[in-house]
Amino acid sequence: MTEPNPLDLGTEDLDRLAQKLASGNIPSLVAMLYQLTGDDRWLADPYRPRRAPQIDNNDDGGLAPDIRAEICAAAATALRAWSAGQPPAVPAPTGDLLLRLMSLVAGEPVHADFEPMMADELGFRPHVPRRPTEVKRPMRVAIIGAGISGLLAARAMDLAGVEHVVFEKNGDVGGTWLENHYPGCGVDTPSQLYSFSFYQRDWSQHFGKRDEVEGYLRDMAAECVDRSVIRFGHEVTEAEWDEVERLWQLRVTEPGGDSVTVVADVVITATGQLNRPKMPDVAGAENFGGLLFHSARWPENLDLTGRRVSVVGSGATAMQIVPAIVGDVESLTVYQRSPHWIAPSNDYFRAIDSDVHWLNRHLPFYRRWNRFRLAWTFNDRVHPSLHVDPEWDGGGHSINRVNDRHRQYFTRYLTEQLDGRPDLIAKTLPDYPPYGKRMLLDNGWFAALREPHVELVTDGVAELTATGVLAADGTERPADIVVMATGFQARRPLYPITVRGRDGRLLHEIWGEEDARAYLGVTAPGFPNLFLTYGPNSNIGHGGSFITIAECQVRYIADLVCTMIERDLATVECKQEVHDRYNQELDEAHARMIWSYGGMRSWYRNAAGRVVTNMPWRVADYWRMTHRVELTDFHTEGAVVEARR
Repeated sequence: MTEPNPLDLGTEDLDRLAQKLASGNIPSLVAMLYQLTGDDRWLADPYRPRRAPQIDNNDDGGLAPDIRAEICAAAATALRAWSAGQPPAVPAPTGDLLLRLMSLVAGEPVHADFEPMMADELGFRPHVPRRPTEVKRPMRVAIIGAGISGLLAARAMDLAGVEHVVFEKNGDVGGTWLENHYPGCGVDTPSQLYSFSFYQRDWSQHFGKRDEVEGYLRDMAAECVDRSVIRFGHEVTEAEWDEVERLWQLRVTEPGGDSVTVVADVVITATGQLNRPKMPDVAGAENFGGLLFHSARWPENLDLTGRRVSVVGSGATAMQIVPAIVGDVESLTVYQRSPHWIAPSNDYFRAIDSDVHWLNRHLPFYRRWNRFRLAWTFNDRVHPSLHVDPEWDGGGHSINRVNDRHRQYFTRYLTEQLDGRPDLIAKTLPDYPPYGKRMLLDNGWFAALREPHVELVTDGVAELTATGVLAADGTERPADIVVMATGFQARRPLYPITVRGRDGRLLHEIWGEEDARAYLGVTAPGFPNLFLTYGPNSNIGHGGSFITIAECQVRYIADLVCTMIERDLATVECKQEVHDRYNQELDEAHARMIWSYGGMRSWYRNAAGRVVTNMPWRVADYWRMTHRVELTDFHTEGAVVEARR
């Protein structure tokens, strides 16, 4: 991550500069101030920020106004010196000093496990993109998908100088952000965190909405990826391993409908977990006289004015849709299978001030520290509280003492928002521990449920009639439009692509119904040179940005591909014992965590109760696991004889 040029600061008036600094994040400013000056007094009281409550933005650091003003004034002076050419006193802190600064910004101790990842992420121990040290054989890589992971893979192959092609079934880049455009669609991770580490953006809001996120991905592709290698409107339907040639043969449907075969040495899948809609088979759907569709297939220019709308589902998607349309419809019925825990968020719709954009663009180190602060708050900070305490008796409502405090906090918020509506409190208060399912942010959900023309139904949908929805209790409610906010085929990686590996074995038969397994979520025995992104157990259930995980996976895959080129390897294939040991450790870790806890259903678990989407690890753990390839984890074969190729 490059720093601003000192000349960019210009001749800013010190008082005006201090005013701009006051609009920023104080913990991030204190870390910057220390790096500029090297003065230890900024690392101690009264300037040391306090711990943020829950997932609060903590812009003031919990410090008194006079202390914040002193910090801003000192930072303005230090910045003026830096602008005049004085180098930072501590340009690249690592080791114990970096841990000290991380703990300062977080407002609480940060474990040494996080130092290697954050030194890399913050650019203080920069990672150099992988490139083969020598080319002993040419290689062609096929990438399936041009969403977040596919764009990352294409960029990595381009930086490595590896020939590659990207097959994208849609007409543009963006993946799930291109396909999902329902009202209210956006991120529930802070925009400045839900972004690539190497490609920053001045986001308009703290939580970006769909159009801005999709535009960000288009811009990244235009600037960081060779778009000429992307074959839009090309859908891969089959992938088969050729044992003799040691190549993958892909069946690709072209825009006109013709099917062609393409060969590649390596295949990288980037099809995502939240890509293929999961449309339930509802009785009577063929008889319904209104409009029925999945939320991911929202019709263009749909006018909801005066319409009676039913939304089936109450998860993350429904929670975005309902507040967004509640002011337009005549009536709104929400069918809830089970309630979700919801956290307050003062920033969900808040715009990012222009002064903050100025700070991000012109201040050294500031954007880095602000991103770290968000990463800590929304990623691994909560992870220790998600382990089940076998000695704790929470009556099925909490798993340890900290988790019980979380329950009290979120329960108090829920009852405050629904004060005077005991009926809604009874329906929306979960009976399982917080974080057992995906934690959601309040974007006006509770306020929408209180509207007089909104009804929350906790009986399941039995069938659709010609004029509405029949609930399991026999009550029929009229509807002109039924929106199925019922999620995606997240437990079926690569669906519906047919993948055949060694001996013609089908990957989906080896995995079984919704029980996929892979080493690091990336590779599986019997399928050489096939590398997955966002594969089994690579979702971060405790929160945060998946882009961080995608960057870890793509870096690992790029390391593998470059190693093959350098060592003249035709195949790399994960060893069965390595794969099995990893998945055994993964399942054992999950057995001690909240997502395996009884009494709740979620898209994280299959019918047998096994967690198949989430990883049990901290982000820092996964970064370490994927930071460097251990070739001893793989069976390898030498290059194919050139005449055969």
